[in-house]
Amino acid sequence: MTGVRKAFTDTVAVDDVSLHVPHGSLTAVLGPSGCGKTTLLRLIAGFPGPRRGHDRLRRPDRRGPGADRCSRRSARLVMSPGEGALFPHLDVAGNIGFGLPRALRRSPGAEGDRIDEMLDPVELPRVFRTRQPHELSGGQQQRVALARAPAPGPSVVLLDEPFSSLDASLRESTGRAVARALRAARATGLLVTHDQSEALSLADQSPCSATGA
Repeated sequence: MTGVRKAFTDTVAVDDVSLHVPHGSLTAVLGPSGCGKTTLLRLIAGFPGPRRGHDRLRRPDRRGPGADRCSRRSARLVMSPGEGALFPHLDVAGNIGFGLPRALRRSPGAEGDRIDEMLDPVELPRVFRTRQPHELSGGQQQRVALARAPAPGPSVVLLDEPFSSLDASLRESTGRAVARALRAARATGLLVTHDQSEALSLADQSPCSATGA
């Protein structure tokens, strides 16, 4: 993305941002709360369109200015919010398998194998497959959400403060698990965080620094 800008009324949230994330790498955007990190991720995902600039991840809009911007994002891009946002009516397997391609879901045994493959990197036992979200701890729920993100085989995974709800003892191990899951899926990752040590330990390249307005 190059020269992207986004303002809300009189507040400029993202101003003239250019960002290149190498394919297959995990890149961190580091900055304090309120500096526009989440807005940047949402722009990349296609939610609120930039007022100015160009994002190569989105396909050209051929349906006019009133078209839904979310539908223009790449079909192989996944955003994982910081709060996890599990579906409360689905068990762990249902949550992880929700976005899997239809062909994979219809193939006998293939869906279960893919779910198990996603549980292993985030260090969740396979017996958790049938547990409901309310039966999990906060850290376990976050790990399920993080396992769900690379499950469909996306090209790009956007991670919005994904470890913020975890205690200190889980942050480091879960971060390493997520990095392993992304590499196993050969996905490009973009992580936003306010934790400098987290950015430095997980990123494959020097973290980008974001500052507030």
